[in-house]
Amino acid sequence: MLFSNVVGQRAAKEGLLKMWHSNHFPHALLLAGPEGTGGLALGLALVQYVFCENRQEADSCGECAGCRKVSRMEHADLHLSFPSISPKPGTKAMSRYYLQDFREFVSQTPYGTTYDWLQFINAENKQGNITAEECREIIETLNLKSYEGGKKVQLIWRPEYLGKEGNILLKLIEEPPADTLLILIAESTEDILPTILSRTQMVRLAPINPADIADGLRERHLAEARKAAQVAHLANGSFTEALRLIRHAENDLFPEVRQLFNILFTNNGLAIAKFSEEWSKAGREQQKNFLHYVIQLLEQAIRARFIPGGEIALPKEEAEFAQKLAGMQVGHEQLARMEEAITDTIYYIERNAHSKTQLHAMCVRLQYIIRNKELTL
Repeated sequence: MLFSNVVGQRAAKEGLLKMWHSNHFPHALLLAGPEGTGGLALGLALVQYVFCENRQEADSCGECAGCRKVSRMEHADLHLSFPSISPKPGTKAMSRYYLQDFREFVSQTPYGTTYDWLQFINAENKQGNITAEECREIIETLNLKSYEGGKKVQLIWRPEYLGKEGNILLKLIEEPPADTLLILIAESTEDILPTILSRTQMVRLAPINPADIADGLRERHLAEARKAAQVAHLANGSFTEALRLIRHAENDLFPEVRQLFNILFTNNGLAIAKFSEEWSKAGREQQKNFLHYVIQLLEQAIRARFIPGGEIALPKEEAEFAQKLAGMQVGHEQLARMEEAITDTIYYIERNAHSKTQLHAMCVRLQYIIRNKELTL
């Protein structure tokens, strides 16, 4: 994994490289960011940089033996720990039983979630963890000499799963053997032992901006520019969510959104019935994606109303549409109430309510809001 392959996170990359080049790199580093911000991808890119035999100023070479080994997660001095389950009754959960599975999982997507990982190894309803036995094995392994004569790196994905057993690692984290780096990758620092937090240097990962998400989707040939931009604005800073949305985004949403607003503003009851009928046949994920995109347009219209001349973070055609919405005789409170009505509909669809009824009721409610009238039941 190259730094250039990691979606977004420019500030984090620059900070890590600055620490490395200034010889002030911490022996225990914690990369912490919400799900989908790329902690594991960034951690693997950092590991590859450490082991690169021909590292450049801002990235590993990607071609030397060290880079190739890390890219396969098979470097002898890279040690991996992650949540796991017991492979059979009477056997403790240990990462080493699942190393090949983990390599395969990460090769498919380094942006996969812990839930995805546990399902990948058929954990079903079992709770993954990092056991006391594994903590002791980490200490034993890192106290051995490096196999290739250089640094040793222990990467722990999701230290939240250590629980109180993590106290076993405190001395190691505070005073690791020479030429040993510990890289912890977390999503929720609140679930990490304070004693571990106090012994690591934290680098926080911010939500990824939509432009970087769109670039990441295009570079991976997962979507053309228009769809990538739409999905990026729905993903809420998470590349994991963007990948999920891509799987369910069957077509360009904007023409359908524009048609919906035309129906609402022309008060076309027959068209509302047709819209509700057609969209009730789509999958729930697609329905939710569509409604989230409507909310995105409304939010941009509200911004345009209060920041005249400000750039709207949408593709050109959608941005022009949001500007038109902002310029219509619909007050700020009405736009906010429209967003609330759509959010309520998403809530009910998520809970398996009858989608045709919900979509039709939403449209009627939006019509009344646009006309600034109260809907009495």
